[in-house]
Amino acid sequence: MNFGICSLSVIPCRKEPASTSEMVTQLLFGETYTIVEEGEDWIQITTNYDNYPCWISAKQHTRITDSDFKSLKINTLSSELVQVISNTSNLSVFPLTIGASLPNFKNGKLKIGDIEYTFEGQTSDMGIKKTVKELKDTAYLFLNAPYLWGGRSPFGIDCSGFTQLVYKLNGYRLPRDASQQVELGTPLSFVEEAEAGDLAFFDNEAGNIVHVGMVLENQQIIHASGCVRIDKFDHYGIFHSDNKKYSHMLRVIKKVI
Repeated sequence: MNFGICSLSVIPCRKEPASTSEMVTQLLFGETYTIVEEGEDWIQITTNYDNYPCWISAKQHTRITDSDFKSLKINTLSSELVQVISNTSNLSVFPLTIGASLPNFKNGKLKIGDIEYTFEGQTSDMGIKKTVKELKDTAYLFLNAPYLWGGRSPFGIDCSGFTQLVYKLNGYRLPRDASQQVELGTPLSFVEEAEAGDLAFFDNEAGNIVHVGMVLENQQIIHASGCVRIDKFDHYGIFHSDNKKYSHMLRVIKKVI
C-alpha cells in the first residue's frame, strides 16, 4: 500500500477532487493517510487515525515508504495552542497547532524520512488516559476559537472536530463526525445524570445527528457553534445565552469514558 504524511501545519481535505469542493476535515502535521487513488492534481486518501475518506491536493502530499510508515510511532502530540517546529535540514521554522502529531518523538527531536525536526513545546502522550479535569482544561483552551466546517485547529474548528481533538489529547479515540461519535458509549436516561466529560448529541427536524458538545458541571456544555463557547442545556437542548433561545435540540447524552 502507499502512504503519506502531513508535513505542513495543516492540510484541507475535500469532499471531491476540487479546490471549490467543501472541506470535510483537516490533516494536522504528523498525521498519516493511506492513498486510495492518485491523480495528477488530486489524491484520494483515507486518514489513518479515524478512517475518514477525502481528497487532498497533490501539491500538499508527502509520500512515505511502507517501511517508514510501519516504523512510525505516533504517541506524542503537541499540547500548546500554537508552537513552532524547526526543520533542521533546511533551517526553516513553521507553526504547529494543538493536536499535531510528533512521530518517533524523543528528547525534543523527531524524524520523518530523511528530514529531522526539533520541537521544544509542551506535549501530551496519547497512550495515557487523562482525568476529567484534564479533559476540561484542554477544552477550555479552545474557547472563542471560530467555527469552521471541517476544521480541526484553534483557528477554525467544527463541533465534532472539537470533541475529537479534545478527547484525542487526553488519550481517548473518537471518530470524526458527530453521527459516528453518537454510536459510542452508554446512553443516559436523564440530563440530571450527566457528568463532566459526557457527550451530548443534538438532531435536526429529520432526526439526523448534526451537533455534539461536551458536558460540564451545572448543566453547562462546551461546544463549537459560531465559536467554541459555553452555554446552558437541559432536556430540550442548548439554550444560547446571547440569543436567549434554544439553538440545538437534545437527542441523547452518552457516557463515553
